[in-house]
Amino acid sequence: MSGNLATVSYIGAIILFILSLGGLSNPETSRRGNLYGMIGMTIAVLATVFGPRVTAAGIPWIIGSMVVGGAIGLYAAKVVKMTQMPELVALMHSLVGLAACLVGFASYIDTSAPLAGAEKTIHELEIYIGILIGAVTFSGSLIAFGKLNGKIGGSPLLLPARHWLNLIGLLVVIWFGREFISANSISDGMTPLFVMTVIALLFGIHMVMAIGGADMPVVVSMLNSYSGWAAAATGFMLSNDLLIVVGALVGSSGAILSYIMCQAMNRNFISVIAGGFGTGGGTPAPKADGTAEPAGEVNPVLALETAELLKDAKSVIIVPGYGMAVAQAQHTVFEITKLLREKGVNVRFGIHPVAGRMPGHMNVLLAEAKVPYDIVFEMDELNEDFPDTDVAMVIGANDIVNPAAQDDPASPIAGMPVLEVWKAKTSIVMKRSMASGYAGVDNPLFYKENNRMLFGDAKKMLDEVLVVLKT
Repeated sequence: MSGNLATVSYIGAIILFILSLGGLSNPETSRRGNLYGMIGMTIAVLATVFGPRVTAAGIPWIIGSMVVGGAIGLYAAKVVKMTQMPELVALMHSLVGLAACLVGFASYIDTSAPLAGAEKTIHELEIYIGILIGAVTFSGSLIAFGKLNGKIGGSPLLLPARHWLNLIGLLVVIWFGREFISANSISDGMTPLFVMTVIALLFGIHMVMAIGGADMPVVVSMLNSYSGWAAAATGFMLSNDLLIVVGALVGSSGAILSYIMCQAMNRNFISVIAGGFGTGGGTPAPKADGTAEPAGEVNPVLALETAELLKDAKSVIIVPGYGMAVAQAQHTVFEITKLLREKGVNVRFGIHPVAGRMPGHMNVLLAEAKVPYDIVFEMDELNEDFPDTDVAMVIGANDIVNPAAQDDPASPIAGMPVLEVWKAKTSIVMKRSMASGYAGVDNPLFYKENNRMLFGDAKKMLDEVLVVLKT
């Protein structure tokens, strides 16, 4: 393939990637967006493999690597459940960071095209920054993976003087960057490069460990942004325009998504990075005055009574959360929704932007269960409708329906926008126990007079509700 044809192919791939991002911004066009992305990536890979920069001797090695990688990807696609998607995304981000590090070291020791003067300095600066971003992305994503799949606790690890530690690490990285740029040989530059890499890896670990469990949706989108910038840095190191543009697209879109997530939680990005809230232990966090949980009694309800309430309702809003994902109850939820709609009940879904463990987690699960897009609404579109709703059903959600965000200025989640399910005539909360949510904050909703608690596994309880509704 000639250089001109490869360039034209890259431009076509970039256009398809932009169309892909546009399609992914809406659930109804997301399938088309995914298709554009896959076609664009196929064109980009083919243009790279058969382009002028790859020799004929290298093609068999590249194809062999693609076969191995593709086989691993197909296997993961088949065995990974939808509930495991957040940790899979985090793991994929780590691979992008690792690739940036490996490419950076390979570019540095490559002497096939020796550089000099300003060109050499710029190239070494690209390598240094690329490895720095890649190492932070790699280690941070691995910690996020551990937190998302439960191998690492969700509570933030807040070391003494942690901000000073970060500042000292940054100054050391800058100092060794100067030493790296001024090195006279590859062997002299390796020491500062290795030291910086170790510090970057430690910083990635420290940064994500300090972020609380309730902030994990922001972390996932943030790491998505980091992986994009790591890819862009790799593009600079390899002088590949496509990687630079695509990395910038991913990096900027991830940064925008992080901003949206922070707005949804009424938190600023710096406060998330500095150490987010979340005990991760599943135990009620004490209030500011030292008391444990709010006074009051809960009103338990059975599946039979829940079904009767749904039968008598004219308007129902369902609020899904991570508990629905864990129980894999989305398909039963769809069956209940379908049955109620056939009986003339107005059923809608309310989605909080940070519900689940990554942005759009609940939308993906509902789409998998074939819930119609036109009855799935964002939080802002539904909050005014709760007073006119007969039943608000919360399935495995907690923090996103916590009235303390509005009523308790001392609450760690004070000011966070939430779905106001307590304003419905009756709210039903499905939970396994009275444990607090991922933020570690107790929920006064459980004790309200118009609230009912349906305890048990969401899938099992909803199956029982479905049986009653069918009779």
